Amino acid sequence: EVQLVESGGGLVQPGGSLRLSCAAPGFTFSSYWMYWVRQAPGKGLEWVSNISDDGSITSYAHSVKGRFTISRDNAKNTLYLQMNSLKTEDTAMYYCARSPWYEASARGQGTQVTVSS
Repeated sequence: EVQLVESGGGLVQPGGSLRLSCAAPGFTFSSYWMYWVRQAPGKGLEWVSNISDDGSITSYAHSVKGRFTISRDNAKNTLYLQMNSLKTEDTAMYYCARSPWYEASARGQGTQVTVSS
């Protein structure tokens, strides 16, 4: 089971911003593509974004494109997700993950993001 520790979640008003972090000790972080996924209350797991091992390739779900930015610092073994212009529908538990992201053993414990006025 991979060790991943997310932080940075919280309560924010619509239109606000948050920056999530994910510490990844215990494996060769720089060798892996990494993912952010989320799960809203009562819904299934949703892929949000991914980034290549060297950070040169990024992809986003249509629902967050233009608002979220994924990045990584391989020297610090840390993955980030900058979230701007947050909407109520972004409310979810956010997880960082290694492949395969749909497996619970490949994800951290998550950090809760709540967007509400």
